[in-house]
Amino acid sequence: MTLQDIYHRLRLRVLGPFVRVWYEQMSRLDRDGDMVFMNYGWASLDPTAQTLPLKPEDEPNRYCIQLYNRVASAVDLQGLAVLEVGCGRGGGASYVMRYLKPRSMTGLDQAAKGIQFCQRHHTVPGLSFVRGDAQALEFDRGTFDVVMNVESSHCYPVVERFFSGVHHILKPGGYFLYTDHRPREQVDTLRRQLRESGLTIHEEEDISPNVVRALELDNARKQALIQEKVPWFLQRLFDEFAGMEGTRSSYATLRRGDKVYLRFVLQKE
Repeated sequence: MTLQDIYHRLRLRVLGPFVRVWYEQMSRLDRDGDMVFMNYGWASLDPTAQTLPLKPEDEPNRYCIQLYNRVASAVDLQGLAVLEVGCGRGGGASYVMRYLKPRSMTGLDQAAKGIQFCQRHHTVPGLSFVRGDAQALEFDRGTFDVVMNVESSHCYPVVERFFSGVHHILKPGGYFLYTDHRPREQVDTLRRQLRESGLTIHEEEDISPNVVRALELDNARKQALIQEKVPWFLQRLFDEFAGMEGTRSSYATLRRGDKVYLRFVLQKE
């Protein structure tokens, strides 16, 4: 482990309690359920590409949904038991259950108020939400056919525990569908951590340009939500968190290439 890796891990340990408070605050500010996604999104760079068909009620969250679709559609989920670790506001788990038709869909998150929000706002047959720790997954060996993790693991102080937990709870032949961002200099470390979990990497894709484009296309909608929901003295912090244009957030670092956003398909052999 390099000094840079040690610094990164210590930084996450210090920031962890603040991250939990932040997510709890989201539930207090958005009691009406207008913010059901917290990811940066995905947009095609091909102007001739076919548009993902969505129901009218899902259209406002198109770019966030497109990221979930890009990740989850790598495997045919019909009839499978799926777990999303780090489900946040539950919009992604709801999309997967309603559109991709797994047998069951479980969303897990450590934020108690966030799970309560999900249970109130996403009532779909086969969909459930539970509170839990990504770094200590309390499921029996071989419980799930598929585990998903979308833009969440960069907050985990000891991400190796999460990856090894995923391997434990997957059935033999099961898939881990995973996407997140990392500073460019930490990408090799991420690949090593994934390999050491016992999972086999079948697919890796750099989707950084697609995420940057989605942030640009979704900027106005997110700005309007922040101005409506968030007190003025917190709006700048939310702008940074949401990756808004003009901030020094992930939008800027992804656009410069200092940070990389990757998508993986892994399997338990």
